[in-house]
Amino acid sequence: MLWRLRTGASWRDLPERYGPWQTVYERFARWEADGTWARLLEQVQVRDDCVGAVEWMVSVDSTINRAHQHAAGARKKGRRQGTNWKIRHARRLARRSAGPAVG
Repeated sequence: MLWRLRTGASWRDLPERYGPWQTVYERFARWEADGTWARLLEQVQVRDDCVGAVEWMVSVDSTINRAHQHAAGARKKGRRQGTNWKIRHARRLARRSAGPAVG
């Protein structure tokens, strides 16, 4: 189980020496569900904290990423897409044709 967590490989890539991957996964899932992994982590943290091996420092990242201008809704070059331009164009044509007759 720890090999899989350390490598990030899929369960199916588990080396054969550890047994069938389905069995290992089922055990991992069962330990996660019953809190075994949480208890193990707590025990390791308590032990290491007692000897001063844990730094309890919190780091907050407030990075702000700006979107590219095209992702922010900027007008695209070229012919307009969508139906709004079609509707506006049809209304303009209708207004021109409904205007007073010159004669």
